[in-house]
This record gives sequence, C-alpha cells and structure tokens, in this order.
Amino acid sequence: MDYRETLNLPQTDFPMRGNLPQREPDILQKWENGDIYGQVQESRRGRRKFILHDGPPYANGDIHLGHALNKVLKDIIIRFKTMQGYDAPYVPGWDTHGLPIEQQVIKKLGLNRHAVSTLEFRARCSDYAKEYVEIQKAEFKRLGVRGNWDNAYLTLHKEYEAAQIGVFGEMAKKGYIYKGLKPVYWCPSCETALAEAEIDYADKKSTAIFVKFPVKEDQGLLGKDNTSVVIWTTTPWTLPANLAISVHPEYEYALVRDGEEYLVVAKELMEALNKTWNRELTAVKTVKGKELEGIVCRHPLMSRDSVLICGEHVTLEQGTGCVHTAPGHGEDDFIVGRQYGLDVLCPVDHQGKFTKEGGQYEGMKVEQANAVILKDLQEAGMLIHQDKIKHSYPHCWRCKNPIIFRATEQWFASIDGFRQAALEEIDRVEWIPAWGKDRIYNMIADRGDWCISRQRTWGVPIPIFYCEDCGKEIINEQTIEKLQEIFRQEGSDAWFAHSVEELLPEGLKCQCGGTEFRKETDIMDVWFDSGTSHVGVLKLRPELSYPADMYLEGSDQHRGWFNSSLSTSVAAYGQAPYKTVLTHGFLVDEKGRKMSKSQGNGVDPLQVVRDMGADILRLWVSSADYRNDVAASPRIMNQMVEAYRKIRNTLRFLLGNLYDFNPEQDRVEYSKLQEIDRWVLTRLARVIEKVIKAYETYEFHVVYHTVHNFCTVELSAIYLDIVKDRAYVEGKESLLRRSAQTVMNEILNALVRLLAPILVFTADEIWAYIPGADPESNVQIEEMPKIKPEWVNEALAAKWEKILAIRNDITKALETARQEKLINHSLTAKVDVYVDPEQYAFVSAIPNLEEIVIVSRFIVHELKDNVPEGASASEFFPGLKILVSNAPGKKCERCWIYYEDSGTDTEYPDLCPRCAAVVRSIGK
Repeated sequence: MDYRETLNLPQTDFPMRGNLPQREPDILQKWENGDIYGQVQESRRGRRKFILHDGPPYANGDIHLGHALNKVLKDIIIRFKTMQGYDAPYVPGWDTHGLPIEQQVIKKLGLNRHAVSTLEFRARCSDYAKEYVEIQKAEFKRLGVRGNWDNAYLTLHKEYEAAQIGVFGEMAKKGYIYKGLKPVYWCPSCETALAEAEIDYADKKSTAIFVKFPVKEDQGLLGKDNTSVVIWTTTPWTLPANLAISVHPEYEYALVRDGEEYLVVAKELMEALNKTWNRELTAVKTVKGKELEGIVCRHPLMSRDSVLICGEHVTLEQGTGCVHTAPGHGEDDFIVGRQYGLDVLCPVDHQGKFTKEGGQYEGMKVEQANAVILKDLQEAGMLIHQDKIKHSYPHCWRCKNPIIFRATEQWFASIDGFRQAALEEIDRVEWIPAWGKDRIYNMIADRGDWCISRQRTWGVPIPIFYCEDCGKEIINEQTIEKLQEIFRQEGSDAWFAHSVEELLPEGLKCQCGGTEFRKETDIMDVWFDSGTSHVGVLKLRPELSYPADMYLEGSDQHRGWFNSSLSTSVAAYGQAPYKTVLTHGFLVDEKGRKMSKSQGNGVDPLQVVRDMGADILRLWVSSADYRNDVAASPRIMNQMVEAYRKIRNTLRFLLGNLYDFNPEQDRVEYSKLQEIDRWVLTRLARVIEKVIKAYETYEFHVVYHTVHNFCTVELSAIYLDIVKDRAYVEGKESLLRRSAQTVMNEILNALVRLLAPILVFTADEIWAYIPGADPESNVQIEEMPKIKPEWVNEALAAKWEKILAIRNDITKALETARQEKLINHSLTAKVDVYVDPEQYAFVSAIPNLEEIVIVSRFIVHELKDNVPEGASASEFFPGLKILVSNAPGKKCERCWIYYEDSGTDTEYPDLCPRCAAVVRSIGK
C-alpha cells in the first residue's frame, strides 16, 4: 500500500520558483489598476506625518545603479514608516534645467543654439527633459518604488519656477544677492560660469615653471644689480595677467647668488630648489617678507611692472615662496589684489581665448598659449626650470574638460550674510552617518560667495531689470510679485516671450527717474533650482510639510543639494529645510574601484531586473552597509539570488504546511503549545525586535542578515527540520500538528511584514496566500508585526540554548557515523548518551529527544565508569558522551522511523503504532 497519500505533505498554489522577471510586471500592473499609492495614503489619513523629500535626479539618460541604490533606499524607508503607522507620502521629482540638457539637445538634434530663437531652443530642451522624465519614471516604477508618480514635481513646472524666483527675491530683499567682478570657475568648453558643486577634481599633467621677474626698484634693500624674484606656477597661460608677486610677511626670504645673478626665494625652500634646479645657491642676505613689500619688478613678457605685496595665503609647501599673482585668475589673488587696489585684469574671453589685452597671445586658446609662453620665456632668458607634474585639477562636471579661473561680472549670493545662521542650523540637524555634520559644517564655514548666474539659455532667468539711464539693478517686492504671477500662468518662458514693459509693474520708475529698462540675460545656477525645492514642493504641496523629516542622497550632495537647500532655506526663512540628513556612499566594484564606463566595471540595474528581478536588486540594496562605499558586481548579484532563494524557500515551506489551517478554528492556545514551538516564538520575538530597531536606525543590512539567518539557521536548519515529522505524519487535527501550524502561521505572518519594505513583489504575492489574511487587503497597508508578551520567555530561551548545543554535538556525531557508513539517514540511527549525575536530570528531562535530533531511538544513561567503546565526547557538555549505532526494529513505511514494535498491527503490518492509528482514523 502507498501511504504517501495519507501524509500531510505541503500543498500550495504559491509558485515554487521565484520567476521574478516574469511575475513582477503583473504585480506592478495590479498595483497600477488598484491605485496602491492612493490606497496606502487613504489608510493613513490623519496619522502623524513622516516626510522624506526626494532630491531630484537629472532628467538626462536611463537610470544607473546609483539611481537604483538611492531610490530603493528611500522606498524602503517610506514603506517601513507607513507600516509603522505614519502617513508617509512620497512625491518624486526631477531636475530639468541646465547645461547637460542643452548639450544633449544640441548633440542629438543637431541644433545650433545660436541659429534658432531662444523660445524654440527652450521648447526643445523642455521636450527632451520631459521625455527622459517619463523614461526614468517607468524605470523607477519597475524597481517597485511606490510614489505619487502621476503628480511628480519638475523644476520646470510653472508653480515651481514662480516659487523659485520668490526665494531669490527674498534673498535679494535681505541684501544677500549682489553683482560683482571676481574670478569664478569658468568652463571654456561650455562657455559658462560654474559653482563649486559643479566641479569635479581629476588628475591632470601640467608644466610647472620657475620664472624670473627682474627687480626694477628695490629701494636699496637688496643692494645688488642683476637681481630677480623667482615665482613658480603650473599655469603659464596666466602670466600675461600677472600684476604682482605675493610674499608672506613673516617668512624669511634669502637673496641668493646664482653665478653672476642674484635671486630672491624663501630661505626655507633653498635646499629643495638646489635639488630641483641642480644648483648650488648661496644666501647672501636674508630679510623678512614684509620688508620686500613695494619692491617693483619688470614683467618678463609684458611691458608692465609687477609689484611685491604681502599675503597670508602664501605657503612653503612647494615653489619658491614668491607667488605669481593675477587678480583676474584666482580667488586668493583677487582678494589680496583688492587689498592693494590692483586692477582685475582678465585678458581671456568666454571661449578661453586671449583678448587684445593678452598682447602677442591674442586669439590663442589658453592651453595652446602655454607652449608659446614657454618658448618666449626661454628666449628672454627668464625661464629657470620646467617640469611635468601630475596634480589634482578642477574639471567641469559635465563636459569633463579642465576649467579655468576667470574674472567676470556675475551674480553672487553672499554667504557671509547668513553663514553663522547656517552653521547653527547644521548643529540642530541629525546627520547619518555622524561624519556628515563635520563635512558640511566645514564646507559652509570655508566656502566663498556662491556664483549663481549662468551664461546659458535653458533655465530660470535671474529676475532683475536694469535702468537704461543709470544702469542700476531693479529688483523689489513689486517686481517679484508681478513676475511670480506671470510665471504661475506661463512659466519662465514669459521672460523671453514678453517685452520689459509687459513684465514690469505698471508705472515703475528708477530712483534716477528713468522709465526705460532692460532684462538680465543670465539664468540661475541649476543648484539654485533644485535647492529651492523646499519652497516649490514642501511648502506648496498640501500633503507635505516644511521642514522635511529627511533628505537622503549620496555623499557628494554635501556640496550639492544638501548645501544649496540649506543655504537658500536659511537665507530666506532662517531654518534648515530638513531635520535629518542620511547619506549613502559611492558605488564600487569588488576590488573597490569606482564604477566607470571606461573601466567597464559597471552594473546595469535594468539588466539585473530583466535577468533576475527587481526584488534581487532590492535585496542587494538592503544587504549593503550603504553608509560606506557599496560594492556591486555580477557575482555579488548572483549571491543575492542564492540568498533570496533560501528566504523564499523558507517562506514557501511555511506556507505549504498551512494549506488546511484556519486560524479562527485551528489556533492552539499558547499554554498548550509544544515546548519547542514556544521556544521558536522567543526567537521570533527577538527577530521582530531587532529588525524593527534596525529599520528605525536605517541599518538595513542588519534587517537583511537577521532575517536571512533566522530563515536559514533557526528555521530551516533547526525548527522546521525538527517539526516536519509532526507536520507530515501526525493526524491532521491532532494537537501536535495544530501546535506546529499555529507557530508557523505566526512566523510567516511576521516575516512577510518584516520583509515587505524590501522584497515588495514577493511579500505582495505571498500575502494573498497567508491563512487569515484579508484577501481584499494588501501587505502594504498592514502594519509591522507586534510581539506578544507571552513570547518573551528568557528562561525558556536559556534552556533551549543548552538543548540546541547538545543537539549540535549529536548532529556532528551522526554525521561522522554516516561518513564512516555506520548509518545511512539519521532515522536509521539510535543514539545513547551517557551523562554525569549533575547533568543527568537536565538531559533526561528534555522532551521528545528523538524528534529534536531526528533519530529513531534516543536513550539517556547516567554516566558510569564503563562507557562503551566508540563513544565521542561532547564539546558543549564535558561530562557527556555520545554513542551512535543502528536503530533496532523495523522501518515504518509511512514515517520511516524504526520501531521495535512496528508490524504488530495486523491491519497495517508495515506501520508503526502511531502511523497505524492515524491511518485508521482517516479510514485508509
């Protein structure tokens, strides 16, 4: 007779294999059809809010792995907070203005931006940005990210642009906005000014040169003819703009003899210069730097003087201690030059070409001019030494080309106006990890004024007018209010479409009495665009609030979005726009190398989703300690597949054993549960507590490891392995089986809820099968599991810690016996343990020892002097010996356990008494 049909084998329609790439799109469609976001928000209406404000990614190209990491982290937090009972709306957004979009429009559409009208070019940029918003939106949704996708925010939205110029107006009203001539980062390739946040540093090879500036007037201080002050520079092209040489007032400078010449250098650098120049310099005289102030030198290339001035910025790290100073090409140079009343000479235009002021170099690009300048210096006898050096140099964040420092008239936000208030706000914000606080604090403390103007077309215009009569800038509450009203109706295109008269309040006059005005032609820095989202989104959307509870972005945003948001919020409203800032690291490969196209070590998140499923990608996100750099590779993704399989198989096993379980009818009271069932509930309580705490502290890798270990070790390897005999063999309605099912249902229900913020598709799929779950509900609307007080039993946990330690020793002994072919399966074994008198009472009182170690016979003996030969010693209990032998009796054909009284039932001669009774009860 085949007794398999009498077993309670797992049964479920839940698919055995994940098959995620095929199943996930169907689940997404179900969410879409049922408006899952709306359902979730409705279920939390009136609850306490948690607002995570989305930093807008750039609408330019498909998403990459960094996007996936960022968006999934946000989604995990939003989903957890929702399941904690919060009203946690999520409004995603996109950054849609700026140079990168202009570049792509010019490149992909073949447009000449100078040959089409401004409005037509802007329309093309708008279309391009919106196209990629839709592309990225679909890709983010495919990752399982839940949000208000139908009402996302874009920085090109009319109401957003109106709010943005309102912030600008507020800052202008407080005196924080000014126009000035000073050196800024300038990209000749993109033909625009850049802010610090738009600068990347990369290695660059440059020619470093030592140049003589002959002394023309030394006021009798040096007293030698044929004397030169020596400077060092890595940018020879800036020499035509030189107006001075800076020395440190407190450093010692030496007049050194070099053959028939005399040179002035810092005394402390003489030894290094001797090695570099291969010279034998001898000091003739030393003076303090402040004594050199006012000495006049002759420019080695141009028909002008170069005066010695004092500056605290001079260091002795390299060079000569005498610093070439060109106020039009460097911030330190500009500052010290202003102190001495020097001109701001910048003989380089917007394309990086020398102007007429560049003399013989007019028309040359700066990099091209380097070689010519070197040749001219050599011919003039002014070049002492040259070297090729590799150093970190600023590059444009978009075109990746080296930038220059160029003095131009730009609009600036004066950081000094609100620096202290910003630093105080930083102290009030929670920074995760904590080092983020020091990083942004130092950035704000040390940063110069923010250049907010750009010489481009696609962006929000700087809302300033100029009086044609006196040139005065016009910006006030009336002009801003009028523009806001127009922008809300038409967007920022109105600035370019309307005349000045149509944009200005009626009857406006300048203080000089002028009534003719013109518009500013520059647009705002895109960081000002995204940095004002606290107004354009948080303050405008009724479901949101200001300040946000959290901003979450990569660590590069300390100088980007975190910084610009803080600056605009503090400047306009006196407070930070966020309460907590959480930062994640960069992506690297398994060798710790930064991912890049050139190295070919990137991982395409969309390919991972197509091949493995979004839940695999999400599991990878949860597994990483994202506060540091995050490693990704095909091998790591395959490891996630294996980890997912183990978790899913555990859930499937639980579900399969609950096919006939009705919680309302079959649940067993806690007091009647088997002891091992009560033990595993103590473990479940610890898992719930640890996982929820990890979610609350945003340590998702702890969530992953805790759940994974619980599924693979405490459940699969211990509890489920032990109780499957009860689940399969005992009578369907028996207390023993229902006890196990009661606990399995509790575990399954808790695990699915705990995993729901991470494995969103899998949790959704399983929820429909869980006994007792509302089939009309969705796990996304449920709350996190609660720990029942009776589950927390420390005495029981301690007892079972000892029992499982003994089990582990016996399992090792069984494995050794199997390898030595003494036994086959563990059920073919009999185990005798010999215990000393002190431990005998504990071991002999352990219930169902055969079930716990999964053997046919288990006998406990009090340890005597004569322990049978072949017994092994326990590692956990020094006084316990273990002997494995073949189990006596006959194998039961139903449960496979060997019983000495198997076959005594005449009706069922192949069954043990237990199985015979069960089969008889079901009429087989």
